[in-house]
Amino acid sequence: MTGMIEKLNSLLQKKKISCIELTQAYLNGIARDNGVLNAYVRVTEERALETAAVVDHKLAAGQILSPLEGIPMTLKDNISTRGVETTCCSKILQGYTPIYDASVWQTLKRQNAVLLGKTNMDEFAMGSSCETSCYGGAVNPFDIDCVAGGSSGGGAAAVAGNLAAYALGSDTGGSIRQPAGFCGLVGLKPTYGTVSRFGLIAYASSLDQIGPLCKSVADAALVFDAISCQDPMDSTSIGQKEPTWPQLTQKPEKLIIGIVKEYFKGVNPQIEKALQNAVHTYEKMGAEIVKLSMPAVSYALPVYYILACAEASSNLGRYDGIRYGYRTKHYNSVYEMICKTRSEGFGPEVQRRILLGSYVLSAGYYDAYYKKAQNLRGAVVQGFDEAFSRCDVILAPTVPATAFPKGFAAQDQVQTYQTDVCTVPVNIAGIPALSMPCGYDKKGLPIGMQLIANRFEEAKLLQIAYQFEQATDGEFYRKTKWGCCQYA
Repeated sequence: MTGMIEKLNSLLQKKKISCIELTQAYLNGIARDNGVLNAYVRVTEERALETAAVVDHKLAAGQILSPLEGIPMTLKDNISTRGVETTCCSKILQGYTPIYDASVWQTLKRQNAVLLGKTNMDEFAMGSSCETSCYGGAVNPFDIDCVAGGSSGGGAAAVAGNLAAYALGSDTGGSIRQPAGFCGLVGLKPTYGTVSRFGLIAYASSLDQIGPLCKSVADAALVFDAISCQDPMDSTSIGQKEPTWPQLTQKPEKLIIGIVKEYFKGVNPQIEKALQNAVHTYEKMGAEIVKLSMPAVSYALPVYYILACAEASSNLGRYDGIRYGYRTKHYNSVYEMICKTRSEGFGPEVQRRILLGSYVLSAGYYDAYYKKAQNLRGAVVQGFDEAFSRCDVILAPTVPATAFPKGFAAQDQVQTYQTDVCTVPVNIAGIPALSMPCGYDKKGLPIGMQLIANRFEEAKLLQIAYQFEQATDGEFYRKTKWGCCQYA
């Protein structure tokens, strides 16, 4: 199975299509279908065509393109882009135009990646459906009555809807993997620190990580290798341990896959069956399956929401209407201006999480909630360390259910939070994980399989995912009717 990026790179290099023609095809798809999918909140047509012209000039001169050069892509609206409005899909940041590029975009821009625009997301990345966006939510290309997932729902809708070859999103508690699972894509959440967070507008700084949403494992490896490097602008940046793309086709001498029973509690039977079939596929390939227990996984969801909300309450304190972004029109004092600006500028979900975070950090409750959550975070880390002493990767659901209908999140917020139960442990531990399609439910909605590896073992993780992709001959990657279909 050839990746989308490889395919497009080959078409460009062999001059079967010009970069301007390719870019225009994607822009035409956006103009035609974005009104329905709502994947993009901002289209950068002029910049995209300017970059495409540079790439065509290189091709005319007989120069060899780098793997991502000239490939139309998109960025989540919380990744800073110099001169292009970046709002986190929040009213409070409308009109804000960064004066610098995020390190990941700086890296890709140097490689002449073609930026088609900024994609929709849950406001400040807080949500599991993309519906908390002030622009309205992105919809699922497989069923427009269902959500694309969150918080990187716009990027997932763009790639699954053939409106971009790949997207960069951010993953704080599953925000890359969950929409990838809902939209039948490969979504990679790298080890914390491998990809620079400089220029990523923060939600929870100890959990946030940038990663790719792609149409294949090969594409994910190419993009990860391009963006994973040590960055002096990010004090937590380490960079990747080793390139993943050259090792993608290598097979481990012995593969041991762990099945953690706590991950399968309350999982939809159709999803459980698809994952059992995936396990059988690995067994046919010679993998050994070991059953494990990680009791700490059961505590991961409350630990995540305590820590993430605590960090959010601190990170979002800077939005006060004084320096940039939205400011209320009528006020009688600075205090009233700040209160009214934040009340009017932040949506209900963001306000809820700020209040929760402020509560758990307040005097009298710090020890009962925040300190206890930090201690349990250590238990989650230890649980994964013990598991990886017995297996190479853990196989689990990405989400306990397939994409839910539009409006469900607003009706049942607690149940919506539960959709993160399988993804948040990875962020708490800072380890890498990947979601990829492994089947479809009775409604034709994608089912996501999550593979989890030990820290800095992205090469192994991608190899094992690639083996499944090849063994199933890409049968779970289905095309949708939208966008730039001739290149899908």
